[in-house]
Amino acid sequence: MTLSRILLTGNMGYVGPGVVQQLRQAFPAAELIGYDLGFFAHCLTGAERLPESRLDRQEFGDVRQVPAELLAGVDAVVHLAAISNDPMGKAYEEVTMEINHQAGIELARQAKAAGVRAFVFASSCSIYGMGGEDAKTETSSVNPLTAYARSKVASEQDLAPLADDDFVVTCLRFATACGWSDRLRLDLVLNDFVASAVATGEISILSDGTPWRPLIHVRDMARAIEWAVTREATNGGRFLAVNAGSDAWNYRVKELAEAVAEALPGTRVSVNPAAAPDLRSYRVDFSLFQELAPDHQPQHSLAATIAELHEKLLAMGFRDPEFRGSRLMRLRVLAALREQGELTEQLTWTSPVAAEASLA
Repeated sequence: MTLSRILLTGNMGYVGPGVVQQLRQAFPAAELIGYDLGFFAHCLTGAERLPESRLDRQEFGDVRQVPAELLAGVDAVVHLAAISNDPMGKAYEEVTMEINHQAGIELARQAKAAGVRAFVFASSCSIYGMGGEDAKTETSSVNPLTAYARSKVASEQDLAPLADDDFVVTCLRFATACGWSDRLRLDLVLNDFVASAVATGEISILSDGTPWRPLIHVRDMARAIEWAVTREATNGGRFLAVNAGSDAWNYRVKELAEAVAEALPGTRVSVNPAAAPDLRSYRVDFSLFQELAPDHQPQHSLAATIAELHEKLLAMGFRDPEFRGSRLMRLRVLAALREQGELTEQLTWTSPVAAEASLA
């Protein structure tokens, strides 16, 4: 598939900078357009250049109100925009469903009507919820335990009927994201563990450490997205929901903490055996993704990812033991904007001035 124009929603978050860079390298002649409200535009971490400088244009707007003209001539939509984790979904449950599900489906309908050929949706392996010990395949039952996971399930279900020969839909059920980004998040399990080790020399696991978590480096997510925007219906079907990650990256939470401690000698790891069970536990089978996308498989290792996070955190002078109250936690960013009167309860800017202040 030849791509002349690609629209990326939610490109100014954690995943977006790597996707922009990957697509710019893969499709140098394509026009890349970003569309984002800019909540996290200021959350840059050691970036050598503004990630959006690789785009042809950046539009600022709400995914709940995508102007029809933005889709004119677009060949592929990469839909990243979302309330992006469980704590934010819990704090903004109704808005999460509105943004993650309803707005996404409306965007897909608009895209199809505008003649867009490929729609890529960033889904999540969290839909498997309390998955037990057996590795989950795409045909396994889903068990979403949070608003975030429920929004992903609902979106997949409503995207499926829209797909046809002229509108190929790919739902990438990503493993838990990790690794360095120009807009780093530390509200992700591996990133949190490395940050804790750097800042305090300790990793405190709030559960007994036994839950399973599949992981994927954020730049390997970008590789999967590059594959998905050019995927033909003959490779997986008009509608495809596929686990995106690597079988080698299925770890128990305690194993992740121990890997960080091994890489950063002197780090102490503690677990809380008396903690209530963490029901979010799932191993995932990624063999279908390996079969369909053999040239776009994850390339990063756990050891290299930990080393990169360590090196980059030190380079930016990170030593904050209170980082969970900083803008490196996405829920805290939203809370600060709310406290400053810049965001409404529905997560819209109170005024254009407020939006400009965040971008400054």
